[in-house]
Amino acid sequence: MPFRISVPASSANLGPGFDSMGLALGLYIHLDVEASDHHAFFAHGSEKPQENHFIWNITEQVAARYGTALPPCKVQEVSEIPLARGLGSSASAIVAGIELANQLGNLQLTNEQKLAFGTEIEGHPDNIAPALFGGLTISTMLDDDIPSVRLHDIELDLIAYIPEVELKTEVARDCLPDTYERNYAARASAMSNLVVAALYSKDYPLFGKMLENDLFHEPFRKTLIPNFDAIREKAKELGAFGTALSGAGPTMLSFVAKGNGETVKETMAKQLEGYQVKVLEIDTKGVSIS
Repeated sequence: MPFRISVPASSANLGPGFDSMGLALGLYIHLDVEASDHHAFFAHGSEKPQENHFIWNITEQVAARYGTALPPCKVQEVSEIPLARGLGSSASAIVAGIELANQLGNLQLTNEQKLAFGTEIEGHPDNIAPALFGGLTISTMLDDDIPSVRLHDIELDLIAYIPEVELKTEVARDCLPDTYERNYAARASAMSNLVVAALYSKDYPLFGKMLENDLFHEPFRKTLIPNFDAIREKAKELGAFGTALSGAGPTMLSFVAKGNGETVKETMAKQLEGYQVKVLEIDTKGVSIS
C-alpha cells in the first residue's frame, strides 16, 4: 500500500490573466501514505496526529460524495509551499485531499471530476487546474463545465521573490473594484489575450510587456506588496522579460531567458533582505503518484 502523492504549487493570474490563468511551480506538497490499524494524519512538522486537518477533511468529503469507506491509514504531510504567499497552497492541499480519496477509495476519478470537485471547494479553477495538470493552464467556469487548456512548452526561467510577510487572499480581494467600466474591461481583456498569444508564439519580450500591463488587479494590490516597484525595476535592469504578482501576492515572479535564472537570482538576493529568492522550475506533471 505505501505510496506518495505529490502536488505542485501554482501561480495564478500571470498579470492580466485574472482568475483564469495559472502556472504550476516546482514546489510541492507530499503525502506519504501507509497502511495502519486506524486513521492518523500528521501535519507538516508535527509529531502528533491532527484530527481536523484541512486535507483529510477534503478526503472525507470526496469519499462521502461517492459513498466510499476509506481504509485506515497513516498519512504524513511534507510541504515545501509557504502559506499565504500567493503560491496556491490551499489549491494544492485541495488537490492532495481529492487524490488521497481517489487512491484510498479506488474511485478512478477522471481529470474532469477532480477539476470540478476542486473548483467547487476553491471557488475558481485558476490554481486548481495547474495543480492537477501541470504547466500553464487557462480555465473558466460554465454552468455545466470547466473548460481548460494547457501549455507545457514554456522556455523561460522563473525567479520567485518570497517575503517573510503573509497576505491573506481575502484582504487582497477586498481592495479590488466591484465593477469595471466597459472600455476599461475591454482593454484589460486585450492584455490577457496578448499574454496568451505571446506565450504560444514564444514571443517572450511581448509576453513580458503585457505581463506588466495588467489592469484587473495589480494596480489596486501593489500598495499592499512590499518592494513591488523596486523588484520589477531591478529585475528589468537585469534582463527579465517581465515581473508580476504571483496570485494575489505578496510573492512576485520574474520571467527571464532560459539559462539566466541563477545569475539574476544571485544579484536580486543581495538586494532583498527578508526574502527567499529562488529559481523555480515549471512543473509539467501536476499531481503525481509514486
